[in-house]
Amino acid sequence: MYKPSNSVPFTLRPWTLTDLPSLVRYANNPAIARFMNDQFPHPYTEEAGRYFIGLASGEEVAHLFAIEVEGEAVGGIGVHPRSAIERKNAELGYWLGEPFWGRGIITQAITRMVDYAFQTFDINRIFARPFGTNGASQRVLEKAGFALEARFAQTFFKNGEYHDELVYALRRRE
Repeated sequence: MYKPSNSVPFTLRPWTLTDLPSLVRYANNPAIARFMNDQFPHPYTEEAGRYFIGLASGEEVAHLFAIEVEGEAVGGIGVHPRSAIERKNAELGYWLGEPFWGRGIITQAITRMVDYAFQTFDINRIFARPFGTNGASQRVLEKAGFALEARFAQTFFKNGEYHDELVYALRRRE
């Protein structure tokens, strides 16, 4: 498992409406949106932020968290438990404001989220699906102990272009 060297202190906590200004400030960045699902809008407006915070704060069992640094929400991370035949799996998603890249925050946040997810949900596998061109996301997943399980050529369509989909996963240790 990943052991951070000199990472920045941060907290994972539930989203609140007071996070709206920082959510919009950090999420409204094309460098972030380009590797996110189309549900993560660009431009990222206050209306989108209010909708997201309402969704995240209305959960019975929290699975979407703000990444807080020095009292400010600077990113987000969540696990999305699946259903039906995929019910023993959860998908991991995350993003971090560009000023905080390269500081070890997101890898550490992933390891904390993995621990939380395995303790909270009846799952045995967590997976993430980074774009094939998102080398930074691939590296943080590998540092957090995830292994590449699959590569699907040209399955994502974003901004008028096809991209490879990678599937990284980590399984519960017995």
